[in-house]
Amino acid sequence: MSQDNVNSKQTPEGENLGVSVVLPILNEERYLDGAIRAILAQRYDGPLEVILALGPSKDRTDEIAAALAAADPRVRLVENPSGRTAAALNLAIAVSRYPIICRIDGHAEISPTYIADAVRTMSQTGAVNVGGIMAASGVGAFERAVATAMRSPLGVGAARFHVGGKAGPADTVYLGVFNKEALQAVGGYDERFTRAQDWELNFRLRQAGGIIWFDPQLVVTYRPRPNFRALAKQYFEYGRWRRAVIRSHKGTINFRYLAPPVTVAITALSLLLGALVNPVLFLPAGLYLLGNLVGSFVIGKDLKEKVTLPAILATMHFSWGIGFITSPKGLV
Repeated sequence: MSQDNVNSKQTPEGENLGVSVVLPILNEERYLDGAIRAILAQRYDGPLEVILALGPSKDRTDEIAAALAAADPRVRLVENPSGRTAAALNLAIAVSRYPIICRIDGHAEISPTYIADAVRTMSQTGAVNVGGIMAASGVGAFERAVATAMRSPLGVGAARFHVGGKAGPADTVYLGVFNKEALQAVGGYDERFTRAQDWELNFRLRQAGGIIWFDPQLVVTYRPRPNFRALAKQYFEYGRWRRAVIRSHKGTINFRYLAPPVTVAITALSLLLGALVNPVLFLPAGLYLLGNLVGSFVIGKDLKEKVTLPAILATMHFSWGIGFITSPKGLV
């Protein structure tokens, strides 16, 4: 698609365009009600619908979703038998009525003017996708510590949607509010990707000449994983699928994505050579540990976080790195 074709898909002025909010839903019993109520309470003048693509949940998610749909006709339900995120989003978009698509997760809550602000920003910038801050916020002590790590460059690098920054064009954004026509023109979400489907989609939108726009005024409250096992699995999959994107789209790698696998490799080599050759070779692993401890002390908000954060940061770094290194070539 040419630059001119993409630019022709700009959002008209005004905040009265219809918006279809699409959510992939799977095992969201804890947070689904709050997520949907935050959407329905939006201060937005245009028509709004909420489409929940329901995967095969093992908790009370479907029951909660049915109650929400019964209570408000703006809430619609579609079945997503595979449970995969990209498939869920495509199914919801396929039945959507309106020209703006707002992608939200079932464990996230948007700020009261999120949709109005995003539609206005699309109109002003001509962007095909607008997104903002992934404001990680935990409920319990462990989740709060993970949130601190996720909002720090020490945990996730310098991505603006994690740590903030100036408004402007970006490679990718968290979730996103899309021009539906531009989204459909590039084929929607690639259902081969279990993770990293947002980054992969935004890459194709940019390749087609579209603008991806970061706006720090757009805030989405994100609920982190509740324990080490879930956190490790999440970041392992992030690393695994981020490498799959790199294999599919050459030239998309940068140092931020290489930092975790390089850290894994250097630390493992340091421990092995330190044990087999000379103790002085433990130094690189020791430096990582020292940096982790000092960084945790600096960013931790209280003593409990300062104590917990070294293990949380190591889990995020090493899970991502191992996932990246072991990502099989046939994944996509």
